[in-house]
Amino acid sequence: MKQYIVDAFTDKIFSGNPAAVCVLDKFPNDDIMQSIAAENNLSETAFVVNENDRYHIRWFTPKSEIDFCGHATLATAYVLFNFYEQEDDTLNFCGQIGEFTVRRSGDLIKMEFPAYKLEHIEITDMMIEALGTIPLAAYKDRDILFVLRDEDEVRDLQPDMALISKLDGACIAVTAKGTKYDCVSRVFAPKYGVNEDPVTGSTHCMIAPYWSRRLNKSTITAFQASSRTGILYCESGGDKVIVSGKATLFSINDIVGL
Repeated sequence: MKQYIVDAFTDKIFSGNPAAVCVLDKFPNDDIMQSIAAENNLSETAFVVNENDRYHIRWFTPKSEIDFCGHATLATAYVLFNFYEQEDDTLNFCGQIGEFTVRRSGDLIKMEFPAYKLEHIEITDMMIEALGTIPLAAYKDRDILFVLRDEDEVRDLQPDMALISKLDGACIAVTAKGTKYDCVSRVFAPKYGVNEDPVTGSTHCMIAPYWSRRLNKSTITAFQASSRTGILYCESGGDKVIVSGKATLFSINDIVGL
């Protein structure tokens, strides 16, 4: 089984978010895919199969399968465009979130995803204790999004991962208005074995609509302030979000012994 490691949402290696990508004729059993993801110990490993000119994609964290992953989709599209579909500029995918389209535009890969809802929720004592600060507001869909006061508070945050894992969200994100970029964020997913996710495409299906409304801009540039950092170019409109980014290949290897 051939496996590609791609750094997503960056144009240089050792930054952005690394994802493993396995392009297959058919999916192996779930235990095998989970074991490969655990062995890789990256935020996500993507497995993709071409089914009637549409790519069926599944995403696995080190602990379990997840319903949606943006950076591993970007990594997968990079692999397909560069090694399997060199003549095409559009890829059709399907996964747990339904059908979606990915396009190549210059050195950007543009992914059209369903927008997350922004359901305002009450800030609880557990949330405050988990974050170590009192957020200005909180919103929920699959993930929980906390709005903080400024960029420095986002960068300096030291959350309690044990408590973060108890909050009712797949990913727990914090965000604030940026200085160089429209917004900054960090994302935590300890319940999936990822204390801090380096760059998170899926959660920007929530972050981008929030800042698009607040800034009255349909297009925003987002910066994820993890130690590896990453840049996301987002367009919000209606029930869709286009999340775009660059990617670069780190390695190609063969998984043997299966």
